[in-house]
Amino acid sequence: MKAVVMAGGEGSRLRPMTANLPKPLLPVANRPVMEHVLRLLRRHGITDTVVTVQFLASLVRNYFGDGDELGMSLQYATEQRPLGTAGSVKNAESALRDGTFLVVSGDALTDADLTEMVAFHRAHGALVTVGLKAVPDPLEYGIVIRDADGRVNRFLEKPTWGQVFSDTVNTGIYVMEPEVLDEVADGEEVDWSADVFPRLLARGAPLYGYAFDGYWEDVGTLESYRQAHLDVLNRQVEVEMDAFEMSPGVWLGEGAEVDPDVEVSGPVLVGEYSRVEAGASLLPYAVLGNNVVVKAGAVLERTVVHDNVFIGPRARLRGCVIGRNTDIMRAARADEGAVVGDDCVIEQEAFLSAGVRIYPFKTVEAGAVVTSSVIWESRGHRSLFGPHGVSGLVNVEITPDLAVRLASAWATTLHKGSVVVVSRDVSRAATALKRAVVSALTASAIDVRDLEVAPAPVTRFATAHSDAVGGVMIHTTAGDSQSVDIVFLDEHGADLSPAGQRKLERVFSRQEFRRAFPGEIAQLSYPARSVETYVQEVLASIDTGGIAEADLRVVIDTAGGSAAVVLPTLLGRLGVDALVVNNRLDETNPTETLEQHLQGLVRLGELVASSRAAFGARFDPVAERLALVDERGQIIHDDRALLVVMDLVAAERRSGMVALPVTTTRVAQQVADFHGVGIAWTGTAPQLLSAAAARSDVVFAGDGRGGFVVPEFSTAVDGIASFARLLGLVARTKLTVSEIDARIPQAAVLRRSLPTPWAAKGSVMRGVLEAAGERLVDTTDGVRVVEPDGRWALVLPDPAEAVTHLWAEAATPSAAEQLLDEWTAVVEAAHIAHA
Repeated sequence: MKAVVMAGGEGSRLRPMTANLPKPLLPVANRPVMEHVLRLLRRHGITDTVVTVQFLASLVRNYFGDGDELGMSLQYATEQRPLGTAGSVKNAESALRDGTFLVVSGDALTDADLTEMVAFHRAHGALVTVGLKAVPDPLEYGIVIRDADGRVNRFLEKPTWGQVFSDTVNTGIYVMEPEVLDEVADGEEVDWSADVFPRLLARGAPLYGYAFDGYWEDVGTLESYRQAHLDVLNRQVEVEMDAFEMSPGVWLGEGAEVDPDVEVSGPVLVGEYSRVEAGASLLPYAVLGNNVVVKAGAVLERTVVHDNVFIGPRARLRGCVIGRNTDIMRAARADEGAVVGDDCVIEQEAFLSAGVRIYPFKTVEAGAVVTSSVIWESRGHRSLFGPHGVSGLVNVEITPDLAVRLASAWATTLHKGSVVVVSRDVSRAATALKRAVVSALTASAIDVRDLEVAPAPVTRFATAHSDAVGGVMIHTTAGDSQSVDIVFLDEHGADLSPAGQRKLERVFSRQEFRRAFPGEIAQLSYPARSVETYVQEVLASIDTGGIAEADLRVVIDTAGGSAAVVLPTLLGRLGVDALVVNNRLDETNPTETLEQHLQGLVRLGELVASSRAAFGARFDPVAERLALVDERGQIIHDDRALLVVMDLVAAERRSGMVALPVTTTRVAQQVADFHGVGIAWTGTAPQLLSAAAARSDVVFAGDGRGGFVVPEFSTAVDGIASFARLLGLVARTKLTVSEIDARIPQAAVLRRSLPTPWAAKGSVMRGVLEAAGERLVDTTDGVRVVEPDGRWALVLPDPAEAVTHLWAEAATPSAAEQLLDEWTAVVEAAHIAHA
């Protein structure tokens, strides 16, 4: 016996889930609903099946193929246009003329006893037997009345309540004799219930109804889709689960990992190779697809999550559906009835109200409150580049595929045969992504010089002092071991300019990548002596006089990062007495949290104090930034360290300019005035600080976050060169580091960040300017408003996130806090006015 599975439905009521997925492929308990139907047919001995397809037909064919994996034989009948329930079966007539056949919908979940239904059909000599089921709400279905023998007396398709004369409805499951196809015209849109069955009844044809006791749910709405999952988990329908029941009501797929510290309250289903981290909560009726990641603190209840979804820390999902390949970021929330389509990004702390639908490929910006569906436009603005290059979660936002496309886009902007430098940190993620980048570059006719594990300053130096036209550094994001940064460099070793970033982004968005001919495939080489060359140039450029005579002792912590590659060579050439700790490449800890950083500084301080060293220095994992402790072992925080190093440089130079970002305390101006140097105030972007450092009269630059520039060597932030320079400065001064710190006035600069939708940023800044009135305004970067008594506040929109940053400085912390509150009120009022 053959069966016809009707799989041409568009599923418009299920959008956005069916916006780019045919309804029969919609997963129920991690299997397409049509697969459940085919498995039901197989259990009843029906393996020869015709599948009628129309909407996104190729996806159905590609998924099921010839049916061999299911132990079935499938063939397809394709409709060029919708032909209705009867017309689609007529379209498959050539395969159905050899006997009784079964018709079943490919988008309804059921465990009906098909064997008994066929037996009923044959026992009554029926032309057509209609599968019937009693339902609580019959309005969306065709109502059927039959006599005591089961013969159908009356049909009514989708009645009103005034027309409801029964709760027994047509399920769309039919047993038919091939002669019924003579009642259907070729190539026309014909429906069984509306067109064919009424004619058969009028003619007295043997049309019977078979009421079955099993489960049946037409998965045609979002409500019924969620209900189907509840019923599967409650075992109210007999389906084959692709998972193991590890404990009552808790189902885990192959390779799934649920930490013992996860709160699990069944019934729940966790798909294959999904991972749920400690501290997360899976509450009743949570369904996770395959390859889903749930981070600590996330809570899921009555939520269906499709494949390849990332759910960030402290996200809360309740009664919603999340589509494939979607990222739900930190502390985002989705309420009852919300549906997120495929390939979306719901950024941190965004909130989706009840019933909201987000269509595929949309981004909801950080902190947004979405109360209406997002269909055409994104509620967000996500630039490819951020403050640290292209950044994101490993294998969620930054994948090997993305790395290949990024590198291909960049290569397309370069001339064939150009040379670039690449490097990475010690992490496995950076290793894998660098391989993808190298492959894409060489395939695009770009020669690659691979420095392998190298500090960022070495990579920048190797790029700037060679024939390379640029470079790529791949390293773990500072403070976040789950994320990675891909940093593109120009020919000077500086971060790619905004213009260069836009050029790369245009190629990336158009996907118009250049490919080399076979004979143009470029070469990969591994330069020798890059570290030695770098160290030699550092020592040739920087004044290290007095180090040997001062008999300095220092303590250095490389934090297990790539500074360990350079320090042995550098310290050997300097001849300084150094105690170096953590001088290894630590693959398991490629970055550190703020807490770990502070703990490391405390330990460093203890070593400095006990060894009577002149100071201690701690490198960040990529050796760009430097943290300091004084000779007493006291931590010198980054903002103070900037002033201390600036004081040392200015005291020795007595002329020139110092480049500082506008967020720096104005105590720096007092230090500069005392020593007779000037200050060039810059924007906060790293490129702007580097550009200022390139001026011939600039003797020092720093960003206040541990980043120092040694202009006589390089215009980029460089922790290693800065350390060598600091050694010389300390060796030549007659003051200790703590004495230098003590003579600099204390500063009171506070910072705050406020969520601000992208669309409101312009009006917020206009509101700030209007509120400034007649006060002095500095627009070097953002809007800095200076009060008559010297206090100031800076309002600066973040270039990569839906956030506005505020800084305030006053004579005391309490006064700075008060000023910060005043301008916070201004920003919030402008935001509300825009909304």
